[in-house]
Amino acid sequence: MGTITQRKRKDGSTAHTAQIRIMKKGETVYQESQTFDRKATAQAWIRKREAELYEPGAIEKASRAGVTVKEMIERYLDQYEKLRPLGKTKRATLNAIKETWLGDVVDTDLTSQKLVEYAMGRMEKDGIQAQTVGNDLAHLGAVLSVARPAWGYEVDPLAMPDARRVLRKMGAVTRSNERNRRPTLDELERILKYFQEVRDRRKQEIDMVRVVVFALFSTRRQEEITRIRWSLLNDEEQSALITDMKNPGQKYGNDVWCIMPDEAWRVLQSMPRVADEVFPYNSRSISASFTRACNFLEIDDLHFHDLRHDGVSRLFEKGWDIPKVASVSGHRDWNSMRRYTHLRGKGDPYEGWAMLEEVIAGPVIEARKRVKRRAEDPAP
Repeated sequence: MGTITQRKRKDGSTAHTAQIRIMKKGETVYQESQTFDRKATAQAWIRKREAELYEPGAIEKASRAGVTVKEMIERYLDQYEKLRPLGKTKRATLNAIKETWLGDVVDTDLTSQKLVEYAMGRMEKDGIQAQTVGNDLAHLGAVLSVARPAWGYEVDPLAMPDARRVLRKMGAVTRSNERNRRPTLDELERILKYFQEVRDRRKQEIDMVRVVVFALFSTRRQEEITRIRWSLLNDEEQSALITDMKNPGQKYGNDVWCIMPDEAWRVLQSMPRVADEVFPYNSRSISASFTRACNFLEIDDLHFHDLRHDGVSRLFEKGWDIPKVASVSGHRDWNSMRRYTHLRGKGDPYEGWAMLEEVIAGPVIEARKRVKRRAEDPAP
């Protein structure tokens, strides 16, 4: 049975402390107390709480120590990293979240209100954009989605969906803005000439001339380019197996055979066979080199990934249908290809492009340096 004790506060009011103590074989197996301003409220709480504690397993559940968000994240990183390597962005984001005040919140106390408070604090105090907040919650949501069914943690399954719903209505969580930037022919030729000059001065250890053109015509991402292997080419179908292709639900093990358009295939075949990979470079070095070139040439807001956008759009401009374009780009969701509609007209904008022949027939960078560079950090 529960008991109620009264005591006077400093302000003269009366506090009613309700206490529940459960005994088994003469020993206390569970106790709990809570203080109320009114005796009737304390009595009601005792009746309600005692009824809950008589349910099977209720005492064990109430006695368990809470598991913090930080502990959940650490277990997730430890166990899932062994099964399937996580992306560096996801890992860094989760490590950052666990060190915030949210990391100290125990599973039973994690509510949609606390998640909303965390998100709003990120925006108001840290100056984080809504897209970044959305990414934070998406990565944390992956942890919470397995914490209850896999580990038995007391996580409210509606906490994250409710928080995201509220934040979307407030405009605090949005999707990343879709880019529609494409390089102009003039910008592309300026970039290629820049890399040709750097190559000719023997100050380039990556064949950026071929990499840029291949990225454009193959529609491949920089990480995918560096994973293409000579042994995974199909000469008859003019295709390549793209390993670990980016996919929201399957970052690793998503291997897809992709058709190489004629221009991309010719660039690929012009590479010397000096390693297992066709382009044995560090993907971060490729991105860094491209960014430096754009900064030097004062080309505004152009990213290496924009070459993929241009390449996919080009195929549509040539009159290819969605299935045929997807066989090159590797898209599984045809609806996601609607963003490649910023067309510049009909026909191939690169038809008869003299620069293509110049790139294919041009000199290659010394193989020894290129292979050595593979395992090193990005070029300065």
